Amino acid sequence: MSDKATHPADAPLYPIREVSRLTGVNSVTLRAWERRYGLIRPQRTPKGHRLYASDDITRIERILQWLNRGVPVSQVRELLDQPQATETPDPVAGDWTSQRQQLVTAVESIDLARLDALFNQSMALYPVDTCISELLTPMVTQLEEHWDDQLGALLQRRTLESFLRTRIGIRLYHANLTRRGPTVLVAPLPEEQGALWGMLIALSASHAGYAVHLFDTPMPFAELPLGVERLRADALLLCSGQAERADLIRRQLPRLAEQLDVPVGLCGPVARIREGDLEASQVALLGDDPSQAIVRLDPLIRR
Repeated sequence: MSDKATHPADAPLYPIREVSRLTGVNSVTLRAWERRYGLIRPQRTPKGHRLYASDDITRIERILQWLNRGVPVSQVRELLDQPQATETPDPVAGDWTSQRQQLVTAVESIDLARLDALFNQSMALYPVDTCISELLTPMVTQLEEHWDDQLGALLQRRTLESFLRTRIGIRLYHANLTRRGPTVLVAPLPEEQGALWGMLIALSASHAGYAVHLFDTPMPFAELPLGVERLRADALLLCSGQAERADLIRRQLPRLAEQLDVPVGLCGPVARIREGDLEASQVALLGDDPSQAIVRLDPLIRR
């Protein structure tokens, strides 16, 4: 692609907000791809507003395909400029692994400045869903595997929770101001040790267009129906990285789902661990991948 865009004069043009809606890539990321890497070259209005043609949108979709295969954003332009008929090379191995390990190291060393820089860079360069699936969820999973027997684990957990609560909370607040779609209430289950899985689920739901109310501490099951009613929630999502008590999963949770007129979804590792205990219940097993959990939720709400 040349540095100067060459679109037919009569081709339809789209503002950045519409392109963001069509592709799922937020406007900050689109600008970063343009300014830092020259991946796209939109036209400009006399006032400097960006306008994207259909082939720009196609190019953005190709960028996403490469990123999802693990290619670093810095190497995508070289691949995009190859003829389409050329056999595509294998993706660069280990880039996501390297980025995840940098995040883990920053948390383990309580290096907030480094964590902040890595988080902001990732959220600027990659779509939110990609950040969640390739970086944030694997980071939390890896850390939780070591936190059971590691000195300083509680300090690391609380530091990461505090960090993400601020960053994700700001995103939820501003997104909720403009949301007109369904509302979800996200809450941890009683034995969940923190708010990490709930925050990942909340971020995924917000990115998918839902208004989100996030409780970061467990609520008694008796209080949740009132919360759903007063907050006018269209779904209740319960999260945990733990197996949770057998009685709660097998009896209390199905009973809660029967009481409510909205879907009750189970998210996080608990959904995988307890799948066999809930197959015959009204509880929707949404899985331990936050982005996929929200995809599975959508038809339940629409139904």
